[in-house]
Amino acid sequence: MSEQEDDSVGYRKPPAKTRFQPGQSGNPNGRPKGSVNLKTDLRSELSERIRIREGERSLKVSKQRAMLKALVAKALKGDARAANVVLTLVGKLFEPEVAAEQVPSLTSDDQAILERFLARRITEQEPKI
Repeated sequence: MSEQEDDSVGYRKPPAKTRFQPGQSGNPNGRPKGSVNLKTDLRSELSERIRIREGERSLKVSKQRAMLKALVAKALKGDARAANVVLTLVGKLFEPEVAAEQVPSLTSDDQAILERFLARRITEQEPKI
């Protein structure tokens, strides 16, 4: 009876001859090994190091760092768009740290006041018949 079940054909049971053999891919012309996506390409491109001049000295920094230096320099010179981009980046990157530092814990007195307030709001919102 087990042989009969293996040879059965139907819903989600294709014929045994047409099934993929072990080790055979369903997409032989698919993505070649070693190919990278856009995120990986961008990360490697921005991490490449280039030489820049800052004042009298020459520095070797990543392209990402060089772009940030140029952006901040433009913002300091009065470029409103550059300043907006810098401030947006600062807000996105440093906001979670500031929010975590500013969350105070409630004292028992604060907790009691909050509970009385919520209880009063619930009784005010109840429908009156």
